[in-house]
Amino acid sequence: MTTEAFEKTSWDWQLSQFKQQAGEWIEYQFSQLQLALPELPSEWSISPWLGQLLNILFWVSVGLFLAWVVWRLWREFGSYVYAWLTENLDNIASGTKIPSNDASIALLLTRSQEFYREGNYREACRCLYLAILQRLHDTSILTHKPSRTDGEYLQLLRSSITPVQPYETLITTHEQLCFGDAEILPENYEQCQQAYREIFNQ
Repeated sequence: MTTEAFEKTSWDWQLSQFKQQAGEWIEYQFSQLQLALPELPSEWSISPWLGQLLNILFWVSVGLFLAWVVWRLWREFGSYVYAWLTENLDNIASGTKIPSNDASIALLLTRSQEFYREGNYREACRCLYLAILQRLHDTSILTHKPSRTDGEYLQLLRSSITPVQPYETLITTHEQLCFGDAEILPENYEQCQQAYREIFNQ
């Protein structure tokens, strides 16, 4: 076997090296701290139960700090994570896809009609929403980005399209079906279909 066939480095090896170096650095810092501390009288010592209590308090403090950091991150980014998860789980459950060049508007409208006939108004409205995103993308009014939220779509549409009301109808209905518990009724689907027609006839 030639020398070139062996790996020169790997992530596992680098991680183990980093852990070893970090451990040695911490050990060195503690030894320096112990040297800097004044000598305690030989009769003075910490009772074992107090040492255990301090150890427990330290780890509880670390746990609380980490929980606080996670909570702050969740407050900041939780809505994006939830939207991404909901979108992907809905796609898996319904078999619909995020708009792409492969998903034609005609196919989405056909699926919308099929879902409507089956009484699945949620997915029927969702297909109309996806058809609008595809239309915006195809006409280069607003290119599709999976990371964009409904609020961001509305904000961009308000600055570039008038009237924006039909878009608001479809996007707010999509928000309700993704993030709300409200039941989507035939009337909601008819409103979405009417909004789609208005957009198409613009």
